[in-house]
Amino acid sequence: MSLAMTFDERYRAIDSRDARFDGQFVTAVRSTGIYCRPSCPARTPKPSNVTFFPTSAAAHEAGYRACKRCLPEAAPGSPEWNLRGDTAGRAMRLIADGVVEREGVPGLARRLGYSPRHLTRLLTAELGAGPLALSRAHRAQTARMLLVGTDLPAADVAFSSGFASVRQFNDTVREVFGMPPLELRARRRPARAGERSAGVPSGPGVVIDLALPHRGALDADGLFAWMAARAVAGAETATASTFARTLRLAHGPAWFELRLDDAGRVRLRAALTNLADLSTLVTRARRLFDLDADPGAVDEALSEHPEIAPLVARLPGIRVPGAADPHEMLIRAMVGQQITVAAARTALTALTSALGEEVPALAVAASGADDPPPPSPVPASHVVAAAGRGLLLFPTMAAIADHGHEVLRGPAARIRSITGAAAALADGSLTLTTGDDAADQRAALLAMPGIGPWTADYVRMRVLGDPDVFLPGDVAVRTGAAAIGLPGDPRELTAWAGRAAPWRSYLTAHLWRAVPPRPVPSRTRARIPSPPTIGGTP
Repeated sequence: MSLAMTFDERYRAIDSRDARFDGQFVTAVRSTGIYCRPSCPARTPKPSNVTFFPTSAAAHEAGYRACKRCLPEAAPGSPEWNLRGDTAGRAMRLIADGVVEREGVPGLARRLGYSPRHLTRLLTAELGAGPLALSRAHRAQTARMLLVGTDLPAADVAFSSGFASVRQFNDTVREVFGMPPLELRARRRPARAGERSAGVPSGPGVVIDLALPHRGALDADGLFAWMAARAVAGAETATASTFARTLRLAHGPAWFELRLDDAGRVRLRAALTNLADLSTLVTRARRLFDLDADPGAVDEALSEHPEIAPLVARLPGIRVPGAADPHEMLIRAMVGQQITVAAARTALTALTSALGEEVPALAVAASGADDPPPPSPVPASHVVAAAGRGLLLFPTMAAIADHGHEVLRGPAARIRSITGAAAALADGSLTLTTGDDAADQRAALLAMPGIGPWTADYVRMRVLGDPDVFLPGDVAVRTGAAAIGLPGDPRELTAWAGRAAPWRSYLTAHLWRAVPPRPVPSRTRARIPSPPTIGGTP
C-alpha cells in the first residue's frame, strides 16, 4: 500500500531493490531526469536527489522520462486502485478500462459525479496528474507492451494503444521513454519459442499473444479450477490450465484465452474485431485473474492469524477472481442465488444458448485441451472462424429483459427479479461499473427486488475488486470456516473475520478452498474420484 508509506520506507525498498513494490510507486531522480521502478538494478541515488511519485503520469508531468534499463512501464499495475474506493481509485479503474478514449474527460467526470475541471484539480492534487495525463500514461504503457511483446506494425500499435494518430504515438513514446518506438522495440530481449506473436489478420479479426506480468506467487491452479467449474458452454471454455471466452467490447466482439507459459507467466491470446479494444481487453483480463494484487502483503497479513496461517502456507498467492463484464456478473450472481454452482452453470448455459448472439466471423486461435500453444508468429492453420466453432456471446441485458422469462426456470418472483435487473441495466436506471462508489453500488443493488446482501457484496467483490468483502451468509464460506475450526455462526464468524481486514476477500477465497471434498456414494467410489470443492458461488 504505497501511498501510506513514508519516504524512508520507500527509500529502503529501492535500496534493497525490492520487486514487490514495482508498480506501486516510481522513483524520480533529479540528477538524471529519469524515473525508475523500485527494483531498478542501477546504483541507488542519494536521498536528496529522490522524489517518489504514485504514478508514472505524475513523473511525466514533472518532466521525467522512463528509465531505459528497468522500463517501469512494464511493471504490474498497482493494487492501490482496488484498495482505494475514493475518487482517485475509481478514476484509475475507469481510465484503465478506456473510458477517456471512448467518452473523453467529460464522460469520465460524469461517471464520477464531478465537473471536468473539478475532477482535473482533484486528481492533480491527489496523484500529481490530471485525467488526460493519466490516460496518456496508460496508452504509453500499452504501447510499450505491444512494441516489446508483439511484431505488430508500429501504426497498428499506435491505434491499438488508443492514440489518435501515428504522430501522437511517436511523440509520446519519445517523450516518455526517451527513444522512438522502433528503437524501443529493438532493445527487447530475444524471444523464446512461442513467446511472442505477430498480429495475424484473418477476415476482420487479428490474433494477438502477450505476456501479462504479475507480482509474487500466483495460485493459477485455483483460478483455472474456479473458471472451469463455472464455465458457460458456448461462451466460455476451460481446462485445468486454460480459460477462454467471448466478450462484447466497444468496437465489436472479442475472444481471449488465458494460460500459463513454461516460465509460469500468464499469457493472453486474443482475437479482436478492432485493435482499438486491445487495451480494454488487457485490463479486463488482468482484473479477471486479479493480476494487479499484492500477494506478498495479503499473505503476510493473513499469516499472522494461527487459524488461517496453514491455509496461506498451502496456497500462497491466492487470487479473488474478478469480472470481465459487470452487467453479466450481476445476472450470473442472481441466477446462482441459493442453488449449486453446477445448477447455476446449467441455467446460464441454457440462457446463453437460447438468447446469446453467435459471434460473427472473427479470427480466433484454435487450441484444444491437449494442443500446445501455437508457435510465433501464429500460422494460418491455427486461425479459424469463430462462427465455425459455434461461439456465442453472453446475452445482452435487453434480450434477458425481454425473453429471459421464456428460458429461466424456478420461482416466478425470482425470474421477475432477474429480468427486472436486466431491464434496469439495459435502460440505464441501474448503473454498474468498475468505477462505482462501493457504498452507492451496494445501496443501488439492495434497492432492486430480489437482491439481498449476499448478492450485493459478492458483486462488489467481483466487479470492483474490493479486497475487503466478507460473505458470512455464504454456505461454502461457513463450511470452510467450520472445517478449520472457526466459528460457524454467521455473526461470530463476521466478528472473527474483522481481524483479517483489509483482506477479507482473500480470507473468503481461502475459506472457499478449505471446504472438504464431497464424499462419493460407495457404489461409485471405486470408479469416480471425488472432485475438489472450489467454492459455493457462481
